[in-house]
Amino acid sequence: MIRVSPGNELTVRLTVNEAGHTLRVDPREPLSDVLRHRLGLTGTHVGCEQGVCGCCTILFDGEPARACLVLAVQADGHEIRTVESLTQPDGGLHPLQEAFGRHHALQCGFCTPGQLMNALALLPRAASMSDDDLRGAISGQLCRCTGYTPIVDAIRTAAGDLT
Repeated sequence: MIRVSPGNELTVRLTVNEAGHTLRVDPREPLSDVLRHRLGLTGTHVGCEQGVCGCCTILFDGEPARACLVLAVQADGHEIRTVESLTQPDGGLHPLQEAFGRHHALQCGFCTPGQLMNALALLPRAASMSDDDLRGAISGQLCRCTGYTPIVDAIRTAAGDLT
């Protein structure tokens, strides 16, 4: 077991939502904690802290990743994108967020940030995916409220709106 004392913090440099950050972190500190508690990006929800629920999904160099399973030190030199990055320059909603609203693809909202980030990564190929393929691609994002059909419909709509 590695013992880490307060003096063993490491410096990481990462880009989050296009902004550069240099932070001192504990070697075992999850990226989800850095995003939420250090950077104030509370849109990254933490549900299970074991990578099972997908609520904390972010984009790590453009690919979906569970922020609770990524150590902050692993993000050194990488680009992170959180749900907050979807806000448009005029303050409006991203087309994906609008589609989620139109299709009632969010209910309690707890899984929504992770769902949106996973869906964002799917958008470039979603129009050519079958419904079964889309369901498979989002199957790791747990949602107890929607039954997933509205989420698939929203992703398909957003993919069409963005082409």
